Amino acid sequence: MRQVYITRLSKYLPNEPVSNDEMEGVLGMVNGKPSRARALVLRNNGIKTRYYAIKDGEKTHSNVQMAAIAINRLFDEKVPISDLELLATGTTSPEQILPSHASVVLHELNTGNIEIVSASGSCCSSMQALKYAYMSVAAGMTEVAAVSGSERLSAWMLASRFQPEADNWNEIDKNPYLAFEKDFLRWMLSDGAAAALLQDKPNDTGLSLKIEWLEITSYANELETCMYAGAEKNEDGSLLGWNDMDPARWAPESVFALKQDTRLLGANIIGKGGDFLAALMKKRGLTVNDVDYYMPHMSSEYFKKEMMEYMKGIGMDIPAEKWFYNLTRVGNVGSASPFLMLEELFHSGRLKKGDRLLVMVPESARFTYAYLYLTVV
Repeated sequence: MRQVYITRLSKYLPNEPVSNDEMEGVLGMVNGKPSRARALVLRNNGIKTRYYAIKDGEKTHSNVQMAAIAINRLFDEKVPISDLELLATGTTSPEQILPSHASVVLHELNTGNIEIVSASGSCCSSMQALKYAYMSVAAGMTEVAAVSGSERLSAWMLASRFQPEADNWNEIDKNPYLAFEKDFLRWMLSDGAAAALLQDKPNDTGLSLKIEWLEITSYANELETCMYAGAEKNEDGSLLGWNDMDPARWAPESVFALKQDTRLLGANIIGKGGDFLAALMKKRGLTVNDVDYYMPHMSSEYFKKEMMEYMKGIGMDIPAEKWFYNLTRVGNVGSASPFLMLEELFHSGRLKKGDRLLVMVPESARFTYAYLYLTVV
């Protein structure tokens, strides 16, 4: 097996940053009424600015376009895009069911015929794409691979998406506010893309990130669905998918809206991630002294204190000064978030050879976790 290095990282965040006070003006008000959940969610999640691929009420970029921009920024005259052999993409928010996200992104790129793979899911999809590319380069099947995480989640959060449901409330004289499970994520998620270049050799000049290991596991065998879209959740915890519903239900019940069971989220997201980390500490011989930067993809700063307590309990008491994340500045961008953190730190001037990075990515859809361990070379 060959060594694999992340040699370049890039990003694309659309338009200007949007403040908390500006959000509802961009996304709109459901049924013309301000959200009752917005202030509570924003107070807890710690996000101050985020980005939307919307301006003056109009879409400015597609998911595919943002991914392609980020990927193109990985290449130059020294490493031309014509050298690319594999494209692996992850996203929560593809703009079509078929063809695959990677195939549509490839069409946007100025390159030749190459291998593609699309990972589906939510936040961990980019890590699954990264693992595929990592294994391909390590096995000697590929020399140059690009991996992206990208989202245009604002399209799912516009007030207009929920108006048919609001119109139905008015007809039956129901409480005219969006259910918390749907309104919650409107104030949590945002748009953008980031990408990484993988090669079998480090950069001739400057730093590279050597991939030491990447571990992923899912607890879907024991836990019910927490975040979902295109389905409704039954009382027994099972899902009824959109293709088994009468299409007349889709709009009036906001079936395709992204929804979160916050009860399940709070009960499991920290503990299961900590359990997996404890197992990896034993498997990999990882100790707190082996981590110079801890990079958690958090959906909300609300979880930080509990995370620190849980990690202390398993012997991974990483001091606050070693934590690095950019949630407050760029928002929660789903599958793009891990690469957005890495890109910012990589270009910050803070890294030195020998530094060790531990990246943690949780996915609440049905509780999947990824841990990526890197050495700066």
